[in-house]
Amino acid sequence: MTTFGAIGIAGSGLNVYRHWLDAVSDNIANVNTVRSTDESAFQARYIVAEANGADNGGGVHVAGAAFGDAEGRLVYEPTNPLADTDGYVRYPDIDLSSQMTQLIMAQRGYQANAAVIDRAKDMYSTALTIGRN
Repeated sequence: MTTFGAIGIAGSGLNVYRHWLDAVSDNIANVNTVRSTDESAFQARYIVAEANGADNGGGVHVAGAAFGDAEGRLVYEPTNPLADTDGYVRYPDIDLSSQMTQLIMAQRGYQANAAVIDRAKDMYSTALTIGRN
């Protein structure tokens, strides 16, 4: 692998982790989204990543997104304006602690890939100064 290859692979990792961070942020922002029982609950979004083949320069790419359960969970809130005649509303079935764990993992992955790019850049800068002295 060349240094340019390392930058390309780490760049593809940055892209995947950025999408993962966006999805987790969206899930956390909608953890308390209430809907009436005749609507679907907010569906959590999960990023599906796949490895690129060695022919494509390595790295990873976002292959798509998977969505959580549209049923959500029914909560008895008779005072909610969206409540049905029995007093139930629909909340998304999102575990906040799981989302926070995923947020930390995505953040660490993003930082690791950014560090690889930074080190590769430093290596190039050092290599360019070798012939000057």
